[in-house]
Order: sequence, then structure tokens, then C-alpha cells
Amino acid sequence: MNIDMIEAAKKRLKGHARVTPLLSSPFIDELAGRRVFVKAETLQHTGSFKFRGAWSAVSAMEEATRKNGVLAFSSGNHAQGVALAAKNHGVSALIIMPTDAPKMKIDNTRALGAEIVLYDRIKESREEIGEKISKDRGLTLIKPYDEPQVIAGQGTVGLEIIEQAKELDVDAKNLLVCCGGGGLTSGVAIAIAHYAPNILVRPVEPVGFDDVTKSLAAGKIIKNKDGSGSICDAIVTPQPGDLTFPIMKKYCSAGLVVSDEDCLKTMAIAYSRLKIVLEPGGAVALASAIFRKKDIDDGDVIVIASGGNVDEGLFRSALQKYGNSF
Repeated sequence: MNIDMIEAAKKRLKGHARVTPLLSSPFIDELAGRRVFVKAETLQHTGSFKFRGAWSAVSAMEEATRKNGVLAFSSGNHAQGVALAAKNHGVSALIIMPTDAPKMKIDNTRALGAEIVLYDRIKESREEIGEKISKDRGLTLIKPYDEPQVIAGQGTVGLEIIEQAKELDVDAKNLLVCCGGGGLTSGVAIAIAHYAPNILVRPVEPVGFDDVTKSLAAGKIIKNKDGSGSICDAIVTPQPGDLTFPIMKKYCSAGLVVSDEDCLKTMAIAYSRLKIVLEPGGAVALASAIFRKKDIDDGDVIVIASGGNVDEGLFRSALQKYGNSF
């Protein structure tokens, strides 16, 4: 993995992925005690940054390989990204999704033309299921984060942030990234290390599923004790990736951890003040800027709002409970 792969992915994504805005709000600045700039990947195709990595991976395949179809496993955002990328390339997609994935994500993935196989994330291994189907049906597996071309596609978020920060005269000391397996974090970290090494890239995770934070502190991969139990389904992973962890270990600073409640509060704040919809896992970075500000160095902060695919009931509940609190 290197910056050249990310630059190449940027060229393949041109005209296909949206250049998402870097948003700000004086109200959020007041809550955080500093200027906060939000990279709104919730406005990306399929509602999350995952489209970038999916398009990067599908577009990088040899045509003979690609036409046999692709396979992915995901709780929803990678699923939708791969489904759309495959559809737009005219190839089939099969997606393995956990039974407890948000219904909206399952429905959206199916609506994009993908075949769906459901599994129990507590009792079954999506990796084992995926590898078996891949071999049986000749499909190419696109992993959600431990895949070089996926990492390269996600790294284009970092390239855009660097350009936009210069245009807006942002003097950021920290870039906070919603982190699951580390595809987005590692790709962005490579881009930042190459073009803006003065900025610290920090992964952010939910309480109880902070495997990356613990792994960075320990200097080795640490697994989560539980496989589910957070509303931040989009970034609940068993452990950091074998490819992503060495990158994060080399380029990232200490991780940050936020509660599910802080994520719900942040969803209400983002909707009220930025007019964007965030899912819980896509809100953790902004939540840390607001509710963990003592753990962040002084100076401007950039956060990535990584996704907005939230079930209506949960989103309504967040607004009803916290909409008038801030």
C-alpha cells in the first residue's frame, strides 16, 4: 500500500464518486471549543465513504475476472457500495450480511440488484462463508477493509480533505476518523502522512468495540471480547485488519472512544446544525470532537462523518430524545 495506489484510485473514481463538502457550524465550534470541520461522506453515493473503496476495487479488476461477478461481506455500507459499483460495471454481486444488520441497509442492498445471504455474526464466520461461496461460484471476494484497492479508494477521502483544508485555511492538528476494521483510517493516514504530516490521524470507536485503540496502545492486534452489542453496527468488527493494522500502527496516533449515547446526541446535533443525517457509527468522530475534547490537542479539528444509513426509528428516537438538548 502506498500513495501511488491512492492517486491511481482517485483517477478511476473521477466522475463516479462525489467530492463531498467540508462543512462547519459556529454552534458546533462552540460546543467543541475550537473550529471543527466535518467531511460529509454521508453525502457520498450509497450514503457512505464505502462506495469509494468498492468502485476502486471493482474498477481495478481485469475485465475477464470482473465479469464473473463479485462477492462481499458487510453489515450494510460496504454491501451497498459493492452492489452499486458492480451494477454500474454491469456485473453481478452477492453480499453476505448479518441477520442483525439494519433493515434499511439490507433492503437498499437488495434494491441495488445484489443477491443477499444472511448469517449469524455470533455463531458463524462471514470470512469462512465468503471464501466457500467464492470458490464454489467463481466470484471475486472484495473484503470490506483488508484489501489494498479498497484501502486505496478510501484514501481518496484524505486527498480531498487536504485540498479542501487549504482552500478554507484550516490549520488542523487532528483528523478524527470513524474506525471499524481500519480501511478508511489506514487509507486516509497514508495520504495525510505523505501530504500533511503535521496532522495527527486518530481513529475513533464505540465503547466496548475499541479494538483498534487497544491494539495501537498494545502494539499488537487485540480482539474485541464481544461480536455485537453496539448501535454503531457499521464499525463493529472483531479486530483490526492484518493489512490495515501495520499501516495504522505506523501512521496513526492514539485512538479515542465514545459512548453510544454520545453518538445519538451527535446525530441530533449534526441534523440540527449541519442538516446532515448520520448513522451512529458515522457519528463517532464528530462525537469525540464534541464530548472528548479534553483528550484532543488544541487547534482546528477535522472529522470524517463516514455514513448516514440509519433506520428511521433509531434516527427519530435520537432526535426526539436529544433534539432540544444542545
